[in-house]
Formats: sequence, structure tokens, C-alpha cells
Amino acid sequence: MKRLLAAIAVLSILGCNKEKEGYSISGDIKNVEDGKMIYLSELDANNQPTKIDSVAVKDEKFTLDLPEVTNSNLNFLNVDGAKGGVLFISENEPIEFQVYKDSLPTSTVKGGKENKLLYDYLGHIKELNTKVMRIRTDLRAQATTSRDSSAIANLKKEEEGLRNSDLAYKKKIAKENSENFVALLVLSDMINVGAPAIEVKELYEGLSENLKQTSIAKMLKENLDKRSITEIGSKAPEFTAPNPQGEEIALKDVLGKVTLIDFWAAWCKPCRVENPNVVKVYNKYHDKGFNIIGVSLDREGQKDKWIKAIEEDNLTWNQVSNLKFWNDPVAQLYNVRAIPAAFLLDENGVIVATNLRGDALEAKVKELIEK
Repeated sequence: MKRLLAAIAVLSILGCNKEKEGYSISGDIKNVEDGKMIYLSELDANNQPTKIDSVAVKDEKFTLDLPEVTNSNLNFLNVDGAKGGVLFISENEPIEFQVYKDSLPTSTVKGGKENKLLYDYLGHIKELNTKVMRIRTDLRAQATTSRDSSAIANLKKEEEGLRNSDLAYKKKIAKENSENFVALLVLSDMINVGAPAIEVKELYEGLSENLKQTSIAKMLKENLDKRSITEIGSKAPEFTAPNPQGEEIALKDVLGKVTLIDFWAAWCKPCRVENPNVVKVYNKYHDKGFNIIGVSLDREGQKDKWIKAIEEDNLTWNQVSNLKFWNDPVAQLYNVRAIPAAFLLDENGVIVATNLRGDALEAKVKELIEK
């Protein structure tokens, strides 16, 4: 009898453990009829969302049990017929949703350490973007009305301070969460906003081996390796592209004692705001050996807007463009994913600084010219 009771006890414990395996998602979704489908997707090996399960709404609620995950992943909750989706991270904890079908991105997610970290991070990004947009609105106003140079300088300094604070925040998140999936999203964002690849690589190396095996980590590693080609200290990759007259211009043919490769576009308002400063530096140091080649990311069929912007902004240096928007081969070669973007080269074509603007650009050009 004792042996039988012991066996039953063991089975009971195993049964309890089995019930705890995996995780569940559940939620409320108001004003949705019974039978409406909720779809669950996750990033696949190609970093594309792939449907993995679904559940029907009943009484404005849904519940779905899911298998245990070995490694967390970025998941998406979609509602049949609704635009957008709800982001969450798969982790072995119950996850609860409050879903708003008419505004899925504003839905709320609760449950699990990683999801709390994710939504704290997304909140930070939303607040940052709001502040940056306010600054850029003020910059546009200054550029078109009073043109108060002091006010413009202060606004640029304020934005730079926000960017530096944001970068410090991202580094802290990545360092303190080396086993959490959110760290990969943070490092990917750091790359996208132009953080030095060498700094992101160092943070990447500190991640857990499990995280490094995920598809998004492998893609991040490839991106970092690609970025190192245009890292400070590297020889700038050679390229040729057509100018407005259709003539092919090569980087090697326009190198000066100091050369700026300036990625911009007629449609890019921050670029247009920065252009007067670039013009000022060029006019001051061109005769001393400072050259610029502008690479425009304007769209196909909008060559006239590109040429008009060159004339309006008094950009008298070499300008080239393949008119392929973000698919421009030069931009892809330099891994440019946001503009304005800039690479400053020495007389040997070695990259010595990136993305300098305002007074920082003039100070560096002056230093190199007088060296």
C-alpha cells in the first residue's frame, strides 16, 4: 500500500509539473462578435512573421495555451480584419492582453519580465520621438521665419542631448539584460540610429549564447560585420554614381585633403535644415582643401525636385544620385538607413568621423585642414 501511495504521489507531482509547462495568452477584446479569429505569429528564421496558432473570440474574450519556449522570440497578435498588430515576447509566463481592435498598437500587454521590459522600452521610444518631433518642428519654424541662429543652435544642442541620453539608456538596457530578447531589439535600434558598430559589437559579445542563436541575433551579427566596413578607421568604400547631367562621378576623383560624403534628399526636412551649415563650412574651407560629394536618396521620377533642392540650398559641390530612394546602391554600400548621414574622410580616404553636424562639423574640418 505504501508503495502504491508513493507511486501515486510521484505521478501527481509529474502531472503538476506537466501542467506548468508552456505558457498561456488570454485577453479581453470589446465589441467583437463570437467567432472572430485571433492569430498568433512569430518571427521565423528569415525574420518574417509566420502564423503559428489561432483562437476564436467568445464573449469578447480569448484564451490560448502554447508550448514551452526554449528561447524567447518576438510575437505578434493580429485580429482578423483589423490593421496592425500587438507586439509581445513569448516567455513561459501567463500573458494577458487588453485588445482594442480599432487601434491594435495601443493595446496593453501584462505578464512576464520580458514583456514589462519591452513595453517600458517602447514607452521610452515614444516619449523620445515626441520630444524630437517637437524640436524639429521648432527648427523648421526657425528656418522659415526668424532664422535665429542662436535659437537654432540651442535646439540642435537639445536634440543632441536627447540622442546622447537615449544612447546611454539603450546601453544600460543591453548590459543589464544580456539574457533577455529585448536586448537584441535595443542593439538593433542602436545600429539603426547610427551608434558606432564597435560599441554595439562589444554589447553583442556580452549576450548569452542562447540569444546569439536566434534568427534576429544572427541578422544583427551580419549587420554589424557589414557596418564595420564603414567604421571610423576604415578606408571608405569606392563608388561611382551619376550627377544631374548624367556624368559618372567617382569618389576617388573628388577626394580633397578632407572630404565629406553627405547623404541627403530633397524630401528630407532635417537634411534641408542642416544644409546651410554645410554650405557655410564648405565656403570657408573649400579653398584650403575641403571637398564634398552629396549623395541624394531622392525617388525615381523626382529628378526635378532633387535639382531644385540643389539650387535652392546653394549646394555648389559635386552631387550624385541613382534616384532609387532607400535602394540606392551607394547608401546600401555605406549601410545608410537614416538621413542626414555623413562620412568625413582624410586625404587618404580613411573615415575619421561620422554624422557630424553644426559646430561639430566645422570644428573637425578645421582640425583636419590645419593638421
